[in-house]
Amino acid sequence: MTRTRTLLLALLLAAVAFVAIVHRRSPPRGAQGSLAPDFTLQTLDGAPLRLSDYHGKVVLLDFWATWCAPCREEIPRFVDWQRRYGAQGLQVIGVSMDDSAGPVQKFNREFGINYPVALGNQEVASRYGGILGLPVNIVIGRDGRIVSKHLGMANLSQLEQELAVQLSTAPAH
Repeated sequence: MTRTRTLLLALLLAAVAFVAIVHRRSPPRGAQGSLAPDFTLQTLDGAPLRLSDYHGKVVLLDFWATWCAPCREEIPRFVDWQRRYGAQGLQVIGVSMDDSAGPVQKFNREFGINYPVALGNQEVASRYGGILGLPVNIVIGRDGRIVSKHLGMANLSQLEQELAVQLSTAPAH
């Protein structure tokens, strides 16, 4: 009986050690340092938008909605950054969490959005750890890994500095 208990205890400890090692090496999906989960969403004009198509670029993934006051405050800055830093490899991608395309199309015209906007869904939101409030801004490096995640109104100066650091890295080949 003692020998069986000892063997079971040893197996249990080995399993716990294995799980700890695996979890230490691979952060949960949507967490800083993890590979950004790929997705395909439909843009407002009906075209597919695949995150993987932007590999090698620095991506600012913005989960937002037309009714969100902080989102309305951030978006003009994102439009400016896309214009200023796009040639250096920045790609802003808007993921609207609105229920329908109509208000988003109107918003895009009103704010002069110059980057792709797609209609989001709960599946994509859950891949990024759940989007429980808006805005949520995720910086993805050229290597496809999540650099940072900002919940709520971002410190835009800090976010721009993060993007500048990422843009200064060499593009992936």
